[in-house]
Amino acid sequence: MTDEEAMRLALAEAELAPPHGDVPVGAVVLSPAGEVLGRGHNDREGSGDPTAHAEVLALRAAAAVLGSWRLTTCTLVVTLEPCTMCGGAIVLSRVARLVYGAADPKAGAAGSLFDVVRDRRLNSRPEVVAGVLAEPAAALLRAFFKAHRAGR
Repeated sequence: MTDEEAMRLALAEAELAPPHGDVPVGAVVLSPAGEVLGRGHNDREGSGDPTAHAEVLALRAAAAVLGSWRLTTCTLVVTLEPCTMCGGAIVLSRVARLVYGAADPKAGAAGSLFDVVRDRRLNSRPEVVAGVLAEPAAALLRAFFKAHRAGR
């Protein structure tokens, strides 16, 4: 599966978040063969869980499938650059690759504001591929926030 194909899966996952009032971010975890091991979309509002970010939920699901927290051969594909919490989860789960769509200059932890995932002081650093289908990912976020502001 190409990074673009995987990002399309993550974008489809992101579209599941807004009906619950969550920011439309979606993520998938892939095996080296391209098999989807875990999926997630933001669910903080729906679950009341402040850690229910798309990345964390997808990593948890993949770990359950593999029966291990070590995701050393996996790729995480997410529509928005991970925040510091998710960056920490990526490092701690030892994901091999991170692919993301839209950059997050306000909270991104994969190069925009911070670079948690590539910090040389940490014991695990995934390969990072940025900007895959960035415009569709950003457009989904812009539409959500425009509607959110209009509803105030």
